[in-house]
Amino acid sequence: MAKNQQFDAVVVGSGPNGLAAAITLQRKGLKVLIREGHSTIGGGLRTEELISPGNFHDICSAIHPLAVGSPFFADLPLSEYGLEFIYPEAALAHPFPDGRAVCLYKDIEKTAKQFGEDADTYRQIMEPLVNNWSKIAPTVLGPLSIPSPSNLLALVTFGWHAIWPATTLSKHLFKTEEARGFFTGLAAHSMLPLNQPFTAAIGLVLAILAHTVGWPVPKGGSAAIAKALSDYFKALGGIIETGHWVKCEDDIPEAKIVMLDIGPSQILEIYGHKLPWYYKKQLENYKYSQGVFKVDWLIEGEIPFKNQLCNTAGTVHLGGNMETIDMAEKSVWENKVSEEPYTLLAQQSVFDRSRAIEGHNTIWAYIHCPAYDTTDHYSLIEQQVERYAPGFKEQIVDKRTMHAQAMQLYNPNYVGGDINGGAQNWKQLFTRPVVQVSPYKIPIKGHYICSSSTPPGGGVHGMCGYHAAAAALKDGKF
Repeated sequence: MAKNQQFDAVVVGSGPNGLAAAITLQRKGLKVLIREGHSTIGGGLRTEELISPGNFHDICSAIHPLAVGSPFFADLPLSEYGLEFIYPEAALAHPFPDGRAVCLYKDIEKTAKQFGEDADTYRQIMEPLVNNWSKIAPTVLGPLSIPSPSNLLALVTFGWHAIWPATTLSKHLFKTEEARGFFTGLAAHSMLPLNQPFTAAIGLVLAILAHTVGWPVPKGGSAAIAKALSDYFKALGGIIETGHWVKCEDDIPEAKIVMLDIGPSQILEIYGHKLPWYYKKQLENYKYSQGVFKVDWLIEGEIPFKNQLCNTAGTVHLGGNMETIDMAEKSVWENKVSEEPYTLLAQQSVFDRSRAIEGHNTIWAYIHCPAYDTTDHYSLIEQQVERYAPGFKEQIVDKRTMHAQAMQLYNPNYVGGDINGGAQNWKQLFTRPVVQVSPYKIPIKGHYICSSSTPPGGGVHGMCGYHAAAAALKDGKF
């Protein structure tokens, strides 16, 4: 279809950032083509009947606080294209092996009360951050920039807490095992050792999002987000081609702007021979994070958690206290997997009954593991769930697993199984994938990178694509 047409812009890849970049350009009147290698669009936003008909599983992303908290997505009429979010009573449950559990609610007061003597501390930290999120978000969800004077105080308040290692901040702020474990579990989404600077930032942002917009699930699966984005893009006049893998320059139709929703390693493969040495060297030194091992289950009934509060939450962090989570995440960077791995579990079908047949539920879970790992960690994950929900094993009807290397085979952007598009350490928070004024611009005329390997990094928010497209429009003076 596209061979005989002229395009102003071509976007390689149809993940949330590729779709965001394409929409941004198309809205400015450019003629845009998206070229996708898979037979379906979406990148990390795919939902499939993995195990049996009528039971739908999210392949990668599952819970979407950043989607509803995205300034770019909020500016799009996605509800008009069928996108509907469902909000569990609790965003998150964090149980302990002895049956205790605490939950993350939209209400700060309700959340804080669970932390006993740490209740006042939690309130005092979170209330100003939540109230000032609109001033903090532009910096957190964008490239490095000079904040306006009106936003500066809010950013300094956030930054003072965000710069710390998660374990250091937890020990300094909290006294109770509940509060320390809860916050460390949030920060562990960073996929980094929790003694590293800025890991506290991830925990803070996730808590702020829960208190401002919630942690919803999209009705019908994560693919519903990709469908709404693509339908809106096509309604604007955009064109999408699937089943066209881009492996060299010849696979990309000629255009004034080329937006690449791919990572540094793929850019090196396609354009390495054309890149100047200084840029090529930075891409070669780009640091990816560790991988994930994922399980999808079909079970009868609901998970029999020791604490029923867990059944009210869309997401459950199975990691226990701060020390156990800290050890588990540290082990991954020592090329080991803990006997009690920090496990992220989502139970979307409990709240969205369109995802599973009557009397059953589809359960999604993963742990962090060494990059490129092909080890079968299934028994560790099953034992971890059983630790918090005795009898879970008896409810399993079937399962499917994906190791870290299989994740990359499924989506080449997940290098080594890294679902964040690169380590989100302090060196790469704003300078991903390279150190330059515009991190999106590639030193080839009209070429830009718009994947999660650019600021603000991983997550379904589309902000990488939006900012990259904005840079292209500014450079081209469209």
